[in-house]
Amino acid sequence: MNRYPLWKYLTVLIAIVIGLLYTLPNFFGESPAVQVSSAKATLKIDPAMLDRVQTILQQADIPNSGASFELNGTVGTVRFRFPSTDIQLKARDLIEKSLNPNPAEPSYTVALNLLPASPSWLSAIGANPMYLGLDLRGGVHFLLQVDMQGALTSRYDSLVTDLRVALRDQRIETTGIDRDGMSVVLSFNSAAARDRAISTLRTRNPDLQMLERTEGGRLQIVGRLSQAAITAVQTSALKQNITTLHNRINELGVAEPIIQQQGTDRIVVQLPGVQDVAKAKDILGRTATLEIRMVDDSPAATNALAAGTVPFGLERYLDRDGRPILVRRQVVLTGENLQDAQAGRDGQNQQPAVHLTLDSKGARIFRDVTRDNVNKRMAILLFEKGRGEVVTAPVIRAEIPGGQVQISGSMTAEEAADTALLLRAGSLAAPMEIIEERTIGPSLGAENIEKGFNATLYGFIGIAIFMVIYYHLFGAFSTVGLCLNILLLLALLSMLQATLTLPGIAAIALTLGMAIDSNVLINERIREELRKGESPQNAINLGFDRAWGTIVDSNLTTLIVGVALLIFGSGPVRGFAVVHCLGILTSMFSAVIGVRALANLWYGHKKKLQSISIGTIWKPKD
Repeated sequence: MNRYPLWKYLTVLIAIVIGLLYTLPNFFGESPAVQVSSAKATLKIDPAMLDRVQTILQQADIPNSGASFELNGTVGTVRFRFPSTDIQLKARDLIEKSLNPNPAEPSYTVALNLLPASPSWLSAIGANPMYLGLDLRGGVHFLLQVDMQGALTSRYDSLVTDLRVALRDQRIETTGIDRDGMSVVLSFNSAAARDRAISTLRTRNPDLQMLERTEGGRLQIVGRLSQAAITAVQTSALKQNITTLHNRINELGVAEPIIQQQGTDRIVVQLPGVQDVAKAKDILGRTATLEIRMVDDSPAATNALAAGTVPFGLERYLDRDGRPILVRRQVVLTGENLQDAQAGRDGQNQQPAVHLTLDSKGARIFRDVTRDNVNKRMAILLFEKGRGEVVTAPVIRAEIPGGQVQISGSMTAEEAADTALLLRAGSLAAPMEIIEERTIGPSLGAENIEKGFNATLYGFIGIAIFMVIYYHLFGAFSTVGLCLNILLLLALLSMLQATLTLPGIAAIALTLGMAIDSNVLINERIREELRKGESPQNAINLGFDRAWGTIVDSNLTTLIVGVALLIFGSGPVRGFAVVHCLGILTSMFSAVIGVRALANLWYGHKKKLQSISIGTIWKPKD
């Protein structure tokens, strides 16, 4: 009656072993480390950097406790662990000086970091510590203001080019198309041309609100974006900036960064575990923008380049091999017009290539530009910290319609993948600036952990004392079940690599109360069966079976609330909900399966059981 089959005991045992293995990494803490990543989008980190940094450290007689190379997509990172923070700081300064001889133009980002100190055999089986939030681990909090006026200015600049192409297609003559603040002014020689332009633009640009006027004897159209179009531009700029920040922050190796929108024009960035605030600000501040311009390879431009001069209307940039190139100032396309970029193969010669997909506006512009510039070069530039670099400058072989663009040439498959990544994720839709900065030190995070741990520990001790006093041996069973519950919950959080915050610790404390509630229901049900005159063995069996329905009902209703918080909540609320929902599942397993396994082990083999240790059984008086 009260004997589990062997497989149920094995299930509980396996759960305990897994719980121990995956909870254990959380008790090893973290070791100080120095991380080396690329400071330029076109510069890669490869495994050879490990040997280079190792040589630098050995020459300075600086010990390290381990090194690793990690590849996140195509972004490589080298990390070195050190025995203490003093050695970590000394090593950082030395590596920074050696790798970046010119501090004004750093090639590498050398940042302080914290890495899990778990033994390698635990990491080999995927047992890693759970992530800690900003309030527990320390780190930095930034609030960034997106320059929406800048986004609109860029939109109007591209609109000027778009309108010029549209009117040229319809052979409508103008005397000028210029941006005037947050509007576009089109000038005409005749009313007929102006009327034809209005008719064309209403069809081609429905988001443009147009107003006719006469100024200085010139017939003009003043075009402004509708409010709906302005909102769409701002929303798109915000989303694109958030996506770009995600890609850039990967260079810092931050575990579980929080990057989310706040209001209509702000972005919150939280980087747990980041010790080097200056490096974090540097990464945020150097997000790149993308531009496509025409290359000037004319004899006059070539001679000027050889003489070291730059003619009017041109700008000088270096390509990835360090060769100078003269490009026109006029921007053909920006990253705003790029929808996707993927590495692939040339359909004719199977050489590595990059395939670009442009939006409808970009496709029209690109078709016209390539039609008018066959056999000329087009440069794709990436700007970081105000400095531009030519990623590639392919030759236009023919008109390219449809918005499907292929970049090919002397590149390897790896270079094609890198170029696609840069083009896909390297552009900002609008400038940003940091308007708020808060730093939470590791000591404050440790203090929060200590307080949360103590609150949970004292709550656990209080519950354990009450249960043992009130329910005797079954109270001890409940306490062991409570330990199993916490063990499984921490293991699940570690396996899922969830982020634990202060609200998460509060959810763990709440889980303790909810878990013991299930045990109280079981123990009271067993007492009730004993009061009815059932034998001890039968009372144990009936107590667990009949309490099951009530336990399921109470936990299910609470789980529904937790799932609602998980779906509709964000930030700390969502963190609380994750721990809360997992805690409900582990508490049901530990109370019903784990505690019953203990009771069956203790009492199941006793055939002539006369009494059980479950405290005082109050019987009603006749």
